[in-house]
Amino acid sequence: MTDADLIRRAQAAGVSASYVDSRRKRVQVPAETLKAILEVLGEPARAYDQVSGAGAAPLPRRPAERTWGLTVQLYAVRSRQSWGHGDLRDLADLAAWSARELGAGFILINPLHAAEPTPPLSNSPYLPMTRRYVSPLYLRIEDVPEYQRLTREQRRQAAELAGPLRAASRTPELIDRDAVWAAKRQVLEMIFKAGMTAERQADYLAYASREGKSLTDWAAWCALAEIHGADWRRWPAELSDPRRAADVTSTGPAVERAAFHAWLQWLADAQLAQAQRAARAAGMSIGLITDLAVGVHPGGADTWAHQDLLVGGMSVGAPPDGFNQRGQDWSQPPPHPHQLARTNGEPFAELLRAAFSHAGGLRVDHVMGMMRLWWIPEGMPPDRGAYVSYDHRLMVGTLAAEAACAGAIAIGEDLGTVDPWIRRYLASQHLLGTELAWFARQRDRSPLPPPRWRRWCMATVGTHDLPPVAGFVAGDQVTVRARLGLLRNPEGERNALELTLARWRDVLAAADLVPSGAVPTAREMTVAMYGYLALTPSVLVGVALADAVGDRRTQNIPGTTDEYPNWRIPLCNGEGEAVLIEDLPETSLVAAVANAASRIRLAGPGSSGSSVALAAA
Repeated sequence: MTDADLIRRAQAAGVSASYVDSRRKRVQVPAETLKAILEVLGEPARAYDQVSGAGAAPLPRRPAERTWGLTVQLYAVRSRQSWGHGDLRDLADLAAWSARELGAGFILINPLHAAEPTPPLSNSPYLPMTRRYVSPLYLRIEDVPEYQRLTREQRRQAAELAGPLRAASRTPELIDRDAVWAAKRQVLEMIFKAGMTAERQADYLAYASREGKSLTDWAAWCALAEIHGADWRRWPAELSDPRRAADVTSTGPAVERAAFHAWLQWLADAQLAQAQRAARAAGMSIGLITDLAVGVHPGGADTWAHQDLLVGGMSVGAPPDGFNQRGQDWSQPPPHPHQLARTNGEPFAELLRAAFSHAGGLRVDHVMGMMRLWWIPEGMPPDRGAYVSYDHRLMVGTLAAEAACAGAIAIGEDLGTVDPWIRRYLASQHLLGTELAWFARQRDRSPLPPPRWRRWCMATVGTHDLPPVAGFVAGDQVTVRARLGLLRNPEGERNALELTLARWRDVLAAADLVPSGAVPTAREMTVAMYGYLALTPSVLVGVALADAVGDRRTQNIPGTTDEYPNWRIPLCNGEGEAVLIEDLPETSLVAAVANAASRIRLAGPGSSGSSVALAAA
């Protein structure tokens, strides 16, 4: 096959033979990459005249008014009662407090997707075993009604297990998911064996009936993973087929183990629902905005249950760009575009229905993946991938339709290498975009003036892949990545950062957000950056709680695994001291940042720092 034939075949199959990179240069895809992708794609599906989402799909609502809210990594936000790891009661309490005392309209959280049923647990919320269900790590044990059925001795044991973890919450020590789950699981096992009332049993059976095969598959995978490990690709051959494995989990000890894991999901569903009720009852116009990861672990429950939908031998990622100079490999199998078309997008629709069930909004990570995904053949580096196209009418239309049915908003994380048509199409379907201050630039790379920001988007200063403002202005994103060997030209990166910060100081001074002629402190820069967001027309403004308490450490550094403690860093202040939810009312920076972001003012003379009122927009 000649190169020209290969390119024609690739284009016919929806595989791009070239792409425009972040520097606006066209890059040719290697021939071996195209051949590898074409080999696994197979024949395309027949064209469908009617697909969910194509044509006249209902459009989701947009926010009725401009509002702001906190963005948090829930596992990092602890209280005096949480067991070393943020939980769903913490979420409910934080949402209610930020609504009543600060006027917040929403709270955006990291993906709560479930991880392995036994240690060691994956730390990344973006590489789950399933996107369909919630990690029981987020359960507040004492809020489980059956906790009251434990004996006095069992409660003493529970308190004994909780004690060291609650003590750890008061320190800046890294979050230990394995220790947290070991303790919570032991108590949950006791609660499960204590049994339920007849009324509660009926509620559980109704939940299980509604969930159907999805819950059965998840529970069966968990039961088998406890025995054979949390990677089904290494299980005995007869268990690799979920239909054959059902015989194993329908008899013997596996029955009770599967029932236990199904029961955990019932509990998590109830506590998540309660968090949303608390948020709305406190006055939030949107409430919870949950997060949908772009994919799942290749050996996890979703890939086991949907082997026909996901492509083996390939991984999803991103090409090199200015921030991730080596590109990214997310170790997740891509969905098969032909199979999605054959199923009319129903597996995706089912996933979305679950994601919207207890939320006022959904953030879709790497939303461009509904149009195209960067496929990396196994054994190749990230920069030798290629874009594979998906039926964007089907995928985006399905998202729009499910959001509309739920009466919720949908936000697409459209950062990185994005073709302009993608953002235009998403906006035409009433999907909000995402704008980051540090990346919002004009052609000369100076900060984008507020009037030129998009209206229909969520504006934030940074993201979990960048340090909070205090760390950014200190240069941590260069210093840390240089130490880890992730930069090709550290000195050039430092010079570019200094220029970026100088430009921002000038812009903020011109807007009277920082003192002119002096280098602002980290605190002043933090407040000013959110004041800048308030000048934009963006309908949503997201305030990172890490910024609001003066933290400076980055949650995740792309391109690293064990070299950096990704997703394990608890909420701390600028001095490195742990910050609990109970500390927030006395943290003056929180009120100052909220005030700046939402154009709010103190209620009047004699009001406390946490008593604020929303000013007219």
